[in-house]
Parts: sequence; structure tokens; C-alpha cells
Amino acid sequence: MSLLLSIVTLPLHQPVAIFLLVLFIILICPIIFRRLRIPHIVGLILSGVIVGPYGFNVLERDASFEIFGQVGILYLMFLAAVEIDMFHLRKNLKHGILFGLLTFAIPMALGIFGTHFAFNASWTTSVLVASMYASHTLISYPIVSRFGLQNARPAVIAVCATIVAVMLALLTLAGVVEAADDHFSLGHAFRLVGLMLVYAAVVGFSFRYITRWFFRRFSEQVAQYIYIMAMVFVASLLAQIIGLEAILGAFYAGLILNRFIPDRSGLMGRIKFVGNAIFIPYFLIGVGMLINVHVIFKSWQVGWVAVNMVAVAMASKWIAAFLGARLFGMGRTDRSIMFGLTSGKAAATIAATMIGYQHGLLNEDMMNGAVLMILVCCIVSTVTTQEAGKRLRIERTEEELNTEGVRTPGEYARQLVAVANPVTAEGLMRMALLMRNRNNQNEVTALFVRNSDDARLLATGRNALRMAVAAAQAVDIDVKDIERYDVNVVAGVINEAKQNRATDIMIGMHRKANVVDSFYGAMIEQLIQNTHKMIIMSRCYIPVDTIYKLVVLAPDKAEYETGFQTWVERVGNLSSQLACKVIFMSSATTCEFIRNVLEDEKFSIRQEYRIMQSWDDFIVESGEIGEEDLFIIIGARKDSISYTGEFESMPGFLSRNFSRHNMVMIYPSQFGE
Repeated sequence: MSLLLSIVTLPLHQPVAIFLLVLFIILICPIIFRRLRIPHIVGLILSGVIVGPYGFNVLERDASFEIFGQVGILYLMFLAAVEIDMFHLRKNLKHGILFGLLTFAIPMALGIFGTHFAFNASWTTSVLVASMYASHTLISYPIVSRFGLQNARPAVIAVCATIVAVMLALLTLAGVVEAADDHFSLGHAFRLVGLMLVYAAVVGFSFRYITRWFFRRFSEQVAQYIYIMAMVFVASLLAQIIGLEAILGAFYAGLILNRFIPDRSGLMGRIKFVGNAIFIPYFLIGVGMLINVHVIFKSWQVGWVAVNMVAVAMASKWIAAFLGARLFGMGRTDRSIMFGLTSGKAAATIAATMIGYQHGLLNEDMMNGAVLMILVCCIVSTVTTQEAGKRLRIERTEEELNTEGVRTPGEYARQLVAVANPVTAEGLMRMALLMRNRNNQNEVTALFVRNSDDARLLATGRNALRMAVAAAQAVDIDVKDIERYDVNVVAGVINEAKQNRATDIMIGMHRKANVVDSFYGAMIEQLIQNTHKMIIMSRCYIPVDTIYKLVVLAPDKAEYETGFQTWVERVGNLSSQLACKVIFMSSATTCEFIRNVLEDEKFSIRQEYRIMQSWDDFIVESGEIGEEDLFIIIGARKDSISYTGEFESMPGFLSRNFSRHNMVMIYPSQFGE
């Protein structure tokens, strides 16, 4: 009876009932508000208002909301950083910093003078309120992510600007508080800047080293997810220790860990799922629970303060977005994206409001006006981002269709991954998935071929097949698993490739069993001779997402082969997914053709070209290929245009000098069988 009483008594205190209600809100809000054509983020915030202490008082903002809310905002900042393609970040970094200064300076200037003259406030209070206008939270970022626009130019610029603006606003807030307490000094400011530089260097170096070490030794997905989350909170806690906000630490951790979490990986899928399902909605509901809508009816003074604060906050952010878009040569849709992302207010603004009220810098009317400003800004931010995101998605899709035409499913790769060893099966499948176009919806075929009924062979092969299938399913790729009995492995692979119309055959690279064994092995040599489909042989001693850089060796006249553009695209996809640099080594003409393919397909990757005049040039350059790199060799079948006598000596050279290196050998497709 006491349990029933605790459930029906408001506010709820029974943990299961509280969590159940929150789950219902997270489930129902998107369904209801989607029909009303209102962003579900607004729905979550309004739900917090309704069930919170200032609504129907169904829920209290207890420790669970404070903890989950704090985790949610850290998760949001981390996700914004980890989803950014580092190439786009470097490309737009200067514009992001400049826009950050604009979206900080303009609200500060308007806020200081507007607050001082409108409310007859002191200059200290005016600076505090202005810092609230200048800071913002990426409250509408999940909308951008859902539209697949996280690497769009305005989104990247806005995310960069967020860090600049928030950091400057928080430093301003700290200075105001110290000035109010008569503790302000330039020495403290210089000390904080020095600690920030030390923090950036230590976290940046140590996180990369520790993460590479951890990922190479522990491949279990749950362990990797827990490790990533632990590093995010370590960075956040260290940021707080030196006097910064935890959100800055979470964002910086995301930038450091970015290259270890490919977009098409099971780890990224888990990170997005947990954040979007639990932590970020919890944070948004918690924001709504802070908002007291009753204060607007309390007195006309509160209404006047709220209207003034909303007008200044919105106008200043819009002016900054307008000037930024004009300076960077961007259009109306881009401007709306920048305004939508930088106009939302939550974490930093709430903190400034509470701190200002505690130190007597804000009276009750101004505090209530600030809370209402947060609600209005969140609604405007999400609605603006939703509408602009739709327009930008349509514009980008139309542009892609006009320049490339419509690709049918048949034009994308149909991959066949042949596995036999459980140790390498998962790595083979992951390599295949990282090489495929992100728009490719064709299913992958995982194949195990056997030519006997040996129980040990059968168990080993089926285990390898199961691991390959799990790796594909972890990233929501359709996979068909096939166990085939055939006269030999080569016949099984070729026949299955023909039956499934496969374009790419992925297989593990042969490992020499004895001295007289060949580099390729008899099976792979037969496979190369008996099919002209593209064959990709892979051998990775380390997890592919810890690769440092790609080094591609292409023969002269490779551009004349049928599969030239295809293998360049595969390498481009791999480099883009791993966010690592790719170095092409070939003749000047071939390098130029490679560059043209990458430009035509709009690959945004870091690339370098090294001209080779002869085989001796490669021998000299090969010394720079480390065991943390991936060495990709483009082969050539006998009697093909790009085949030369140097391919005869290559197996011996590779066997002597690259026995411990990560290697991929690609034989491009050719006409005929």
C-alpha cells in the first residue's frame, strides 16, 4: 500500500515511476510534435515545463535530473565534436574563430549598453547580462545531425564559434564575479591562460597515445564505449579543476578522439544511440523544469525585462550571423543555420543566471526574465534550425543530382567478403565497410567456403562467418551470410561472386607458412588469374581505426585500367572514414588522374602526391612507411597495360621489408573473364 501511495503522491519520489514517466515523455514527444510539425526538441523542453515544479509538479528536479542533465550537455558537446570531419574543421577553422568573435562581441556590446540604459543597472551587472547574451548552447545540434549536415560549412563554422563564444563568455563571467567580490587581478587571468595551454597539450598528447594503445589491445565494443565515455569525463573534470567549464573539456575530448571513431563503425552507432535515446533528452527535459512561466504574469516589470532580454539576445545573434554570412560569402539558408545553432541558450546561460543572482548582481525580476529568455531562445533556435536544415538538405541533394545524376543501387559496389579465420574476419568486414560509399544500400555478402566435412574446419569457418556478420550488423548494414561447399575455395569464391553479381571481392592476405611458400599463396594466385573482378587483399595487425596514415603505391599507366576510378574511390572512402592523410606515390601523370577523380567525386580528405620516376624512387620513399601506417599497393594482372617487370620482384621485396606492416593489395577490375 505504501508503494501505491508513493506512486500516486505528487511529486513522484518512487525511482521506477520517475524513470518510467521520463521514458514515456522521450517516446511520445517526437510522435506528437512531429504531427504538429514542431521540432521534438521543443516538445521535450515544454514537457519539462509541464511536469516540472513550475508546471503540474509531477516531477522534482532532483539529483537524477542534475546528474543526467550534466551528462547530457557534456554528451551533446562531445557528439558535436566527434561527428565533425576533421578535414572540414581545419578548412573552416579560421572562419569559425572569426564568427565566434563576432557572435561574442556583438551581443556583449549591445548587452552592456542595452542593460545599463534600459534597466538602469550597474556596469558590472550589465557585463554579466551581456555575457548571458553572448554565450549559447548547441541545443538544436541534434536536428543538424539528423539531417546529415554536421559537416556542412555553416554547421562546422557554428560549432567552432560556439567554443570560442562560450569560452570568452565564461571567462567574462569569472572576471565579473571576481570583480564583484573585489578579487579581480590580471595575474589570475594570465594564470588561467597558462593552465589552458598546459591542459590542451597534456590532454591532446596523452589521450591520443592512451587511446591508440587501448584500442589495439581491447577490441570488445562495450569496453571501447566505456573507455571513450571515461576519457570524456576525465577531460571535463580536468577542465573544471583548472577553472574552465566542463563542456569545453567534453568538446576538446571529442576533437582528440574523433579520428579513432569512424562514422561507419559500431562504436559510433553506440555513442549516437545512447546519447540521443537517454542523456540528451534528459538534459532537455531538465532545462524545461527550470523554467517558471508563472513569473510572466507576476508583474508587468518581469514581462518588460523578459521582452527586452529576448529582443537583445535574438537581434544580436542574428546580426552576428548576418555579418558572418556576408563576410564568408554564404547565402540565406547558411545564415539561418548559423543563427539557429548559435541562438539557443541553456547550460552556460543558466549558470550565469544562478551565479549572478547568488552574488546579488541580478534582482528577482532580471532572473525571472532571464529564465523566460532561455525558453524563447530554445524554441526560436530549434524551429529556425529545423526549417533551415530542411532547405539546406534539399539544396544539397539537388546540387548532387545536377552534378552527378541519379545513382541506381546497381552502380554502387556489391561486396563479397570471404572469411575463414575468426581472428581476421571482423577486421576484413570492417575494412570492406569503411571502403564503401556512405550512400551504398546494397547488402554485403559474407562467405565461408569449405571443401571438406572436417569438424574443426567447419566450426572455425562458421565462427568467422558469425563475427563478420556481427560487424556489419553493428553499423546497420544488411548482410547475407553464405556457407558454401565447393571443389575448392577459389571455385567457391568465384562462383558465388558471379551468382551475387559482386563487384568487389575482399579476402584476407595470405601469410607465408614456410620458406618455399609464395608471397601471395597458391589460392590467391589462382583467384587473380581466374577472375577480372576487383580483388582486395587485406592484412592488418592493428585495428583499422588506429591507422596513422595511408600510403598508396600505384603503377605507371594505372589510369588506363578499367577499375582505376573504382579503386581511387575506395581509397578515398577509407581515408575519409578514418580521417587520416593519404599519400599517393606514382608517376606525375597517374597522380594527376588520381587528383582529378578525388576532386570530381568531391572527397574532402588530406592528400599528398609524391612523384616516382622509377622503382628506385619507391625504395627510397618506402623507409618512411611505419608499422602504424596502412600500405596500399595497386597491383596489375599480367598482360594488362600497367603491368611491368617490376611486379615480378615486388613479392620478394614486400616479404623482406614489410612482413610486419599493415597492408592492402588491390587488383583493379578488368573487362573480360
